[in-house]
Amino acid sequence: MPLTCRADAQVCSTRCRVARHRARRRAAAGSAPAELRRADRWVRRSAKKVPLTTRGRAASSTNPATWCSYRDAVRSRAGVGLGFVLDRSDDIVCIDLDGALDEAGRLVPWAADILARCPATWVEVSPSGRGLHIWGRAPFRGGRRRGGVEVYGDSRYIAVTGRSFRSAPPVLADVTDLVESLI
Repeated sequence: MPLTCRADAQVCSTRCRVARHRARRRAAAGSAPAELRRADRWVRRSAKKVPLTTRGRAASSTNPATWCSYRDAVRSRAGVGLGFVLDRSDDIVCIDLDGALDEAGRLVPWAADILARCPATWVEVSPSGRGLHIWGRAPFRGGRRRGGVEVYGDSRYIAVTGRSFRSAPPVLADVTDLVESLI
């Protein structure tokens, strides 16, 4: 029996395509800093960025019973991706820069100014492909929004793509000064 496939096929079968997709998803999420991966505060997320348990039920950013380990979150097939929950147990914060990248993926001037003041910490591209998440440490609680900039310290979950921006190191630096300048 002759073997037929499209001339532009990149994989041999649906099974191989799914395996490649899962491997890429695990590899991307694996670029998250070890400090995040070690914390049992992971959830899955829907396409609309709704937090989910590994079984596909609604998760909560304030209920630890709905969170899991990084390993369990990566292994789950629920939803379309991962999320990390910020809570009061440590000083991990996330600065969300909406619209930080233009259509071509270039940094817009106001976001470039913020990144120029940012210490060497992990920065990832958001699920939309147009925003950035700056991850770090600061004694900040709650959340604040100012224009296209949001700062969160607890009671929130952040959709994690694992797509590092430029050569961002996989570490969480002290971003206290940056947070204070933004709120």
